[in-house]
Amino acid sequence: MFTKLLAFKKAYLEDESGATAIEYGLIAAGIAVTIMIIVGTLGGTLQTMFTSINTQLAG
Repeated sequence: MFTKLLAFKKAYLEDESGATAIEYGLIAAGIAVTIMIIVGTLGGTLQTMFTSINTQLAG
């Protein structure tokens, strides 16, 4: 019985599938933050550009 418990403990400690999922989550969060920063920085510029294009096409 004790050997099965030790084997289960060893298998549990060697399992890294949860760590991989956490790493992918952190990568996805980093990408999302980067996209939000880029959109926030360039958002005003893009809006001005599209407004200008719209005005030129309409007029």
